[in-house]
Amino acid sequence: MAPSRGPAPLARTLHQTLQNHKGAVHVVRYARGAAKYVLSGGQDRTVRLWNPDVGTEIKKYAAHGYEVLALSVSHDNAKFASAGGDRSVFLWDVMTGATVRRIAGHMAKIFAVEFNEDASVLASGSYDSTVRLWDIRSQNRQPIQTLEDARDAVQTLHVGQTYILTGSVDGHVRTYDLRMGELRADFIGYPVASVVPSQDGQTYLAATLDSHVRLMDAQTGKLLNDFTGHENAAYRSRACFGHGEASVIMGDEQGMVWAWDLLDASVLQPNPPPKVHHKAITWVEHHPIEPSEMVTASADGTVKVWRHPS
Repeated sequence: MAPSRGPAPLARTLHQTLQNHKGAVHVVRYARGAAKYVLSGGQDRTVRLWNPDVGTEIKKYAAHGYEVLALSVSHDNAKFASAGGDRSVFLWDVMTGATVRRIAGHMAKIFAVEFNEDASVLASGSYDSTVRLWDIRSQNRQPIQTLEDARDAVQTLHVGQTYILTGSVDGHVRTYDLRMGELRADFIGYPVASVVPSQDGQTYLAATLDSHVRLMDAQTGKLLNDFTGHENAAYRSRACFGHGEASVIMGDEQGMVWAWDLLDASVLQPNPPPKVHHKAITWVEHHPIEPSEMVTASADGTVKVWRHPS
């Protein structure tokens, strides 16, 4: 086997700036599959669908009465879920732009929503410290299950095939094993802003408000690596894996996008990285299959699409 040359450099050439939001953009997600579109949600109470290749807004989804903090796209790209200050989850038909359903039940703003693999179940995490699981196919308005173990706001979650991962301001990442009915809590010690598992589910990245991103063993809760240099102490921001999971990417409160080698936690050049947003970066998402594209969202009101120079 040829020796690895380390992670590929991060896509740092600005390709498009998507700037129709009025106020902070809190979340940006790629569509599924070939991921030719992105969805963004913001302080202006709207969700917007974009073509990131040419930089055009395709559709605006407006029904929220408060800011949009979370988005999740279904496996077939036919629908998406959004949530935020309204305390309800909104289900949308992508094509018609209509809200198909509004799911009420949380007592406070909702920070996270995530579909399961076939979009039959939706999980939502809230400032009310609960995670609620909803059966999308049933007309029953009650949650299938409510997870009440967190002692403070749940800011982030991931729904796997057999498990649910949640991160809370109480400093814990909790793993719910759905087959065994077991819970494991990993105490990180600082408010957890994002949790993102690796594709094989063996590890996860936890970004915390002590300006650290930690790589954790998902089976044992052991710390495997620690990524630092960035500034993240006040705002929820999302860390993610780079292409091929060889690197870790995180936007910070200075508007810089940091990247590290997954194995040795060294900062990939340039160090420090350039400031690319005027305000805090709230979300970074790497393209699911393209090695050379990612998107960033910021409190400065923009979403930026990054590529390698063509």
